[in-house]
Amino acid sequence: MLATQKIMLIGEKESFLIRALMKKITEAGYEPYFAEAKINAITKGIDNADIITYYLDNAEKVKADVMHFMNDKLSETGKRLILIGEKNDADETKKYIAPDLILETFLRPLEVEKYISVINREITIQGFESAKKSILVIDDDPTFLGMIRGWLKNDYKVAMANSGAQALKWLGNNKADLILLDYEMPVVSGPQVLEMLRSDIDLASIPVFFLTGKSDKESVMKVVSLKPQNYLLKSIGREQLLEKLSEFFATK
Repeated sequence: MLATQKIMLIGEKESFLIRALMKKITEAGYEPYFAEAKINAITKGIDNADIITYYLDNAEKVKADVMHFMNDKLSETGKRLILIGEKNDADETKKYIAPDLILETFLRPLEVEKYISVINREITIQGFESAKKSILVIDDDPTFLGMIRGWLKNDYKVAMANSGAQALKWLGNNKADLILLDYEMPVVSGPQVLEMLRSDIDLASIPVFFLTGKSDKESVMKVVSLKPQNYLLKSIGREQLLEKLSEFFATK
């Protein structure tokens, strides 16, 4: 029996309008649940969500810390957000959330049928997406992470982490078929992250490609000595990266 897809609704409070929307979502065959617009509440619920909706109340002031967190979390998980609210509120929210992380914006009063049709479409797409290989990219440079995600998102499921700790947390709830790991990260370096991965029985078998900005012989030998599955120069172009990944997965 297939699991029921879960729809997370975030809001300032579980209002009458949100409860009414949750009823419509249930009637459409999905499982809705509510999370208060606070970082702790969102953290507890977001990993289980197939679709995430932020319902902006008229009286709600957009919270910068929550929105920054949402942007990072959506970017990390590869999930996208549906916004519901007044135009001014939606526009304010979009100052914090990257455009490619917003699935759809609905102005109030909400056209429920159109909202449900967007959910239906996204769930169908996710069904196809589930067949894609999953790649976790670990790098402390947000610009580089965004670029790599843009290059890979049409062919792979892409998740991003900006540190080893964030990567390990993500791997505790998700599966990766390949990890692209920055060699020269500060605080906890790429080699240290690799050591942590290999010391965990559940993660040790995940293949790792190091990403390095140094191409001199000495630097390359240091990378190779750690015996990653492969290494890639960070100057690599999009087509060459896709070719390398295609070659790798063709042999799996």
